Amino acid sequence: MPNISSIVKNVRNIMRQDRGVSGDAQRLEQLGWMLFLKILDDKDQELELIRDRYKSVIPEKFQWRNWATNPEGLTGEDLILFIDHPTDGLFVNLRDLKAPHSPQRAELVREVFDGSNNYMKSGFEMRKVINQLNGFDFNNSDDRHIFGTVYESILLELRDAGNKGEYYTPRAITRLMTQMTAPKLGQKVLDPAAGTGGFLSAAIDYIRDNEVHTLDDEAILQKSITGWELKPVSYVLGLTNLILHGIDVPDWHYVDSLKTEYNAIGPKQQVDVILANPPFGASIADGVETNFPSSFRCRESADLFIVLFIQLLKRGGRCAIVLPDGCITGDGYKERIREKLLTECNLHTIVRLPQSTFFPATVATNLLFFEKGAPTKEIWFYEHRLPEGQKSYSKTKAIQFEEFAPLITWWGNREESDVAWRVKVEDLKRGLDLDVKNPHRDEEAKELSAAEVLVRLNASVQTTQKLLAELQRQIG
Repeated sequence: MPNISSIVKNVRNIMRQDRGVSGDAQRLEQLGWMLFLKILDDKDQELELIRDRYKSVIPEKFQWRNWATNPEGLTGEDLILFIDHPTDGLFVNLRDLKAPHSPQRAELVREVFDGSNNYMKSGFEMRKVINQLNGFDFNNSDDRHIFGTVYESILLELRDAGNKGEYYTPRAITRLMTQMTAPKLGQKVLDPAAGTGGFLSAAIDYIRDNEVHTLDDEAILQKSITGWELKPVSYVLGLTNLILHGIDVPDWHYVDSLKTEYNAIGPKQQVDVILANPPFGASIADGVETNFPSSFRCRESADLFIVLFIQLLKRGGRCAIVLPDGCITGDGYKERIREKLLTECNLHTIVRLPQSTFFPATVATNLLFFEKGAPTKEIWFYEHRLPEGQKSYSKTKAIQFEEFAPLITWWGNREESDVAWRVKVEDLKRGLDLDVKNPHRDEEAKELSAAEVLVRLNASVQTTQKLLAELQRQIG
């Protein structure tokens, strides 16, 4: 495998020399469509070898192999003209791409280039970037997750490019949630906040490893994975991720999931499995909340997603989602959403994670696992702790899947312990508050949420002010 971090760092430094690229967000978008073309062509070449009469949807002139792979090829003004020519350039042709032999795949290419831009103005700098990207050989790598590694490196190198927490989840988390939900071959798997496709690629790997044994099985899998994503850059990267994971024509849509007509969701639209990390604290389009029943209307995206997920699940459907503490506590509409969840679904497990799990964000976060069709009677809580001797997760010490071995062992044979406890629904605090602390842990040893820190800090400040006032009174 190439030195991924080194390549991404080199690309970042090269793009900084280009006057057309302003800021990390534009660098990430530029990388998105270039990686898409590179990976699509790698997969096309693979399919041309293993399938009779396979033909790429990309015109021969614009296939990566024919204009980008020669390190001494197109450069300077010739390269920029090749990309941006108003009538015969790469962008204008791919935005209007037609391929009768594979119209769905062509539509995906059109959507990528409709939502992307070429920001680079120097063909010499672009040639340097292209030569760096040619250091990746996605077909020859033994690591099926190489794209995830590439993208993780991009995020680490371009950390300032907006709120990436909206569409990035550590792979250890996506793998755990997928394994515990255990999607089966033929079941419809959906991520309505799909980001770069981390959950769906984990589902593809899980189903392939456990249930795909024939070409017919693979054909079933190809039609059972669906993703919806609103952010243009993550849409491109997610589509690329699914193609890299062997989905020929991904069921991948550039849509605002919260605009889905709530009352129009019926059996045909419902799915067997939902895996997701819905954005929280994100802005929503004006009027979107009116799409939901009046008792649940709000401006918090994550809360609306919970209501949408319940509606999208079939009876017996399973769901695993990431939620911050702010979504499992609170009154008003939040309480009504929790009541709906606990009444219509069996919320059987909540895994509580350390605040630093989603580094650099420091948000108290939970993994919720539930099944639609029966009310919740009791909830198991499991507290995942940091590795021995480690104070927090960080860039160099990210959460690892192997850390979940005790949780996976416990999952099938549940017993109370210093990290596991259960609560009956009738014993939940007023308002069906799901922020249930570990009863087996000393209060002072518990990791405090940001809200708890603020409450304690405010109390301390008030006490200090009273003491200062009393001291001043005595001196006076």
